Amino acid sequence: MATVNEFYADIAFHPSETLVEKLEELKMGPKEFAIRTGKPEKTIIAILKGESSITPEMAILFESVLKIPASFWIKRQFRYDEYKAREKRALAIEEAKDWAKCFPIADMVKYGWLNGQTKAEEKVAELLNFFGVSSPNAWKDYFFNQQLKVAFRISLAHTKEPYAISAWIRQGEIQASQLDCGAYSEVKFKKALKEIKTLMATQPKDFFEQLQKQCLACGVKVVYTPCIKKAPLSGATRWIDDNPLIQLTGRYKQNDHFWFTFFHEAGHVLLHGKKDIFLEDIEYSETDLQKEAEANEFAVDWTFSIKQEEEVLKASPLTIESIQAFAKKFNTHPAMIIGRFHKKELLHYAQGRDFFVKIEFSDHE
Repeated sequence: MATVNEFYADIAFHPSETLVEKLEELKMGPKEFAIRTGKPEKTIIAILKGESSITPEMAILFESVLKIPASFWIKRQFRYDEYKAREKRALAIEEAKDWAKCFPIADMVKYGWLNGQTKAEEKVAELLNFFGVSSPNAWKDYFFNQQLKVAFRISLAHTKEPYAISAWIRQGEIQASQLDCGAYSEVKFKKALKEIKTLMATQPKDFFEQLQKQCLACGVKVVYTPCIKKAPLSGATRWIDDNPLIQLTGRYKQNDHFWFTFFHEAGHVLLHGKKDIFLEDIEYSETDLQKEAEANEFAVDWTFSIKQEEEVLKASPLTIESIQAFAKKFNTHPAMIIGRFHKKELLHYAQGRDFFVKIEFSDHE
């Protein structure tokens, strides 16, 4: 994340100090100056006390009376106003130190999401820049109070680790913004899933690059965002503008889990539309649980259907060789079948372990 280098003055003075000095030099009182400029005397007094600002319109009037360019007054007033605003901002950042402590900053630095500032105030400022918000209250409005319903439709207020989850979600948004794709096409996406299933079955080394490319061609953005401390998610689905975003973690680093999660998220895209955001591995309401069940069924159908499972079980005895043959027939990976049978205790956990492919990503991908 780039850092913008700017110089800000340690202190700036209200232009009234110069105005007072100039009026004393001219031996001109506030009343006379007010008459000469055509402004109310109370306005001039407020400016002289530093309680009011010199507007560009006033600066033009002052130029005629004092023979000092209007640009001088405008620049002095701008520098003072900026100084006061930054002073106020510094106080707000000071008060936000406890908020910043709630985030897994070490992991965020490890994965390159943050630069890793050492001072507490700098950590706060960097977090605000990361989230694209001006204050902790703005962060809360976005992630807790659902103020931006178009972009984010659920509240994290009742999740166990809202701070870590919000960081993971935000990183996905940043990654998605760096991907270009056309309009979403449901027809193209359904067709692409057949090719993606073959990708799952063959598991090439560049599987993720191919997956991402095929999905982008359908208007679907797929990103890999590693798990961070206190946010052990497998994936998420949401719509940003008119494009669905599938965010995956590669949790458990195993191909069967990865592909089931992908097809689960694809199910949300095709079955549940734009109205919801789905985060895997968090607690859901009863309504959302139904949608999760539907997405699970979708993933089962695409990876190793119940009908296919019954066919394999009928052809007993169950052997690794027969599983390989059925995987080829169903255009799936043996790990999808073996993983299901491990879970159902139909196959000893030690059998078929060699078919599980380790999923590895660059943490900064």
